[in-house]
Amino acid sequence: MGALSALEQALENRWDALWARLVDKEPVEILGALRRECDDNAVVCGEGRVMVPNAYDVELPDDVHDCLTRAGTDVGQVLTDSLSRHAERRGYEFAGPLAVHVARCADVPNGRYRVAGRVMRYVSADGFFHATH
Repeated sequence: MGALSALEQALENRWDALWARLVDKEPVEILGALRRECDDNAVVCGEGRVMVPNAYDVELPDDVHDCLTRAGTDVGQVLTDSLSRHAERRGYEFAGPLAVHVARCADVPNGRYRVAGRVMRYVSADGFFHATH
């Protein structure tokens, strides 16, 4: 399993490097911020069980958002996939289905991005149907 994990890490590092070359260094910084948010909010729930938030919001100024989405890439999905691999390597369990939502924000404090994680309750399709009818 160690060789497989090393291969996954190498592929992810190459992906990060390619993405950084295409659109400066912003995506790599955002990925790092997402990983830190995940790590910083990890809660040990029992022996060998570590829970992390399952919903993450990434707020970007207009110019950064435009740059990242210009190529038609689903940035939210790319970030979700990367964060999922990070959590798997660390042995984390998400508090529900994982989602990374990327949105525009006119007043990002550092002018580049803001990342926040939270636990979003899982709602089944049946529960949603009953709640709306």
